[in-house]
Amino acid sequence: MTTPAEARIDLSAIRHNIALLKEHAAGAELMGAVKADAYGHGLVRVSETILDAGVSRLGTATLSEGLALRAAGVTAPILSWLLTPGEPYGQALRADLELSAAGVASLEEFAAAARATGVTAKVHLEADTGMSRGGAPPAAWPELLARAARLQAEGAVEVVGLWSHFACADIPGHPSVEGQLDAFEQALKLAEQAGLGGSQVIRHVANSAALVSLPRARFDLARPGIAMYGLSPIPEQGDFGLRQAMTLVARLALVKRVPDNSGVSYGHLYVTDQETTLGLVPLGYADGILRHATGRVEVLAGGRRRAIAGRVCMDQFVIDVDDDVIGSGDEVILFGPGKDGEPTLQEWADNLGTITHEIVTKIGARVPRVYEGT
Repeated sequence: MTTPAEARIDLSAIRHNIALLKEHAAGAELMGAVKADAYGHGLVRVSETILDAGVSRLGTATLSEGLALRAAGVTAPILSWLLTPGEPYGQALRADLELSAAGVASLEEFAAAARATGVTAKVHLEADTGMSRGGAPPAAWPELLARAARLQAEGAVEVVGLWSHFACADIPGHPSVEGQLDAFEQALKLAEQAGLGGSQVIRHVANSAALVSLPRARFDLARPGIAMYGLSPIPEQGDFGLRQAMTLVARLALVKRVPDNSGVSYGHLYVTDQETTLGLVPLGYADGILRHATGRVEVLAGGRRRAIAGRVCMDQFVIDVDDDVIGSGDEVILFGPGKDGEPTLQEWADNLGTITHEIVTKIGARVPRVYEGT
């Protein structure tokens, strides 16, 4: 290790996770969610790995993510779903990206781009089945279907998917889950009546949590995200045999002795109670180490767990290693799979009152991703 810090990505763990998820899918296709730089793990390398491991499609939030994959030579089907008016839809169609529509206005933009380029827009229609976020609500769904059918007859649009998203699949037994499934099935029936069903149209609603816990939600395809990276989509039910792929490591930039009653970092929130050794870790909130991690999470240094001592700064934080022998350049493991006694991402999430998704996607670009395993 020659950099101040690095995120080590175990590709063999990701392959292991895909194998497990394929078992849960029981024959349904998998669309790997690689939005947000593959949850902080590296968009292109992760996409190539999961496609080789048996994922058949990729899903991105933004158009720019889908276009970046095409520029990198990825040829698998890609759906981009978080779209705004005026984006370069002609470029997207020429790149063979599939697009999501939740309203008639989006369909009209896609159709205009199709007429201009001569490339039919491949579209997934999104139904709002109870999350009240994206998607067409039930009252607007028939109009969306009718317009999509007309544009498909024209040849400007081809409806290749029908989909929705769960609000509470990660909360076992939540009553909204069955309600959303019922609503999705009703949306599918209306689509069939509008001539937009059939075996060529992919039906999908399951995220990671639904994939591992709700067989009824499989339909034709599931969209695993966090589970691919080895992080449990339902922590209360364990890890499902998944293997955490990311280990965040830094090298101590400075080690020094300080006397007792020394205030440490901004605000002197931590004051030493004896002469002790402090180690300076060159990662901070600019790298995704949340400022409120101060005093709440531990790292592994010198074979022992250490709490963050004092305020997390933009580029660095301090640990108190007592009288243990430790030197500049020694490695500190912030989190990993836990096999060497280091904290896991789930521990960090629990102690910070958040979810693992937030932590991994915040690890910044100046932390290089280093790939291990195959």
